[in-house]
Amino acid sequence: MTIFKKILVSILIISFSASSFGARIKDVASVQGVRSNQLVGYGLVVGLPGTGEKSSKFAEQAFATMLRNFGINMPAGQKLKIKNVAPVAITAELKAFAKRGQKIDVTVSAIGEAKSLRGGELLQTFLKGVDGKVYALAQGSLVVGGLGAEGADGSKVVINTPTVGRISNGAIVEREIISPFSKGDSITFNLHQSDFTTAKRLADTINNLVGPNTASLLDATSVKVLAPREVSQRVSYLATLENLRFEPARSNAKIIVNSRTGTIVVGQDVKLLPTAITHGGISVTVSEDKEVSQPNAFSGGNTEVVDNSTINITQEDSRMFKFDTGVSLNDLVRAVNEVGLAPGDLMAILEALKQAGALQGELIII
Repeated sequence: MTIFKKILVSILIISFSASSFGARIKDVASVQGVRSNQLVGYGLVVGLPGTGEKSSKFAEQAFATMLRNFGINMPAGQKLKIKNVAPVAITAELKAFAKRGQKIDVTVSAIGEAKSLRGGELLQTFLKGVDGKVYALAQGSLVVGGLGAEGADGSKVVINTPTVGRISNGAIVEREIISPFSKGDSITFNLHQSDFTTAKRLADTINNLVGPNTASLLDATSVKVLAPREVSQRVSYLATLENLRFEPARSNAKIIVNSRTGTIVVGQDVKLLPTAITHGGISVTVSEDKEVSQPNAFSGGNTEVVDNSTINITQEDSRMFKFDTGVSLNDLVRAVNEVGLAPGDLMAILEALKQAGALQGELIII
């Protein structure tokens, strides 16, 4: 029995007896070199019920090229009617270790004036990688979730997006991507979120189970782990390691504010320094009324309708909040909610606290 087989047996015995706390390594990190690749292509969708391209040079050129590929040559200068055809962009994701003959999903999007791709059929299209090589061939009937309708007076109703569709298993892989997974004497785990503490805990977890110096830190993101060269052993070895559990470090104290939707997310470790807060607002209401101006008898004047503007200014009650050292932001949110302030008011308070240096945490406004 080789040394790595002995290690695998030891890891399996220990891991089965280990408690299920924390997160698995596979949930917080990925193996370097094991990744997806993006594919893109340009093609034509045919069979549309008059919702295709109106008239564009590149669509006519693509349609004429397709006909030439089938041995049909159009007379020069002839105007093509292609309302049942739409030029589209096709995108797909080629997963790691995808093999020739396997199928992948594709997304088809109109790039011209087509109104809808519903009921269309994608003709055979090359899908290329960033290196310009063809990795898959796409073809099939589209599934479109959107719907659009237009009246003669120009009014229209659109539900979801009728110009984007999906083809499940719509592309066949024709070329494999060589992965560096089986090369070298080690594998490297890359954390999804860089953190020095999490990286150290991951390395310590592997070293405690496999042996000292098995895992070494490269930086806040990468942990290098010794691994067997034989591919089958390496797969089994990695399958065991990625299911080991450990306790990742807690992330930095953050407050995420979405100014468009009013959504506020407060991290667990956000704290407030001793501070006092007051917040109030002034609302101004302007109302316009019409009045009739009637002149006195025998004055010779004319009856007229005049505008009468009324301006009301209302000042809301201001409430003072006072917090001691180490109070969590949850206490502030609870106090604001009890008073009944809107999310926009809380955003203003958070920005003022950050500028005053009383907020222990990163304020991120998106």
